[in-house]
Amino acid sequence: MKAHQDVSPRQEARAERNLYQAILTLRNVEECRAFFRDLCTPAEIEAMSDRWAVVEWLGRGAPYREIHKHTGVSLTTISRVARYLGDGNGGYELASARVAARSP
Repeated sequence: MKAHQDVSPRQEARAERNLYQAILTLRNVEECRAFFRDLCTPAEIEAMSDRWAVVEWLGRGAPYREIHKHTGVSLTTISRVARYLGDGNGGYELASARVAARSP
């Protein structure tokens, strides 16, 4: 939550939508890398990359402890990703299916 209380939920929703619109303008991995490296701290990028790696391992049916062994991601984070993979907004599943469809 922001410390500044004058920002309405509507303004926050608009800012979030604008961010997603900006992401949709990016055309390739290099553009995405440049954008996210400007937008996020190295720790934030690492956290997102770790979560995405967990999605890939879960998709292979790997047990949590094996995922932890190979990625170094905490069991708590692995559990959280698994929960959102099953009961989230469908974003992980959608992106994972699209990545799989592009793979040879």
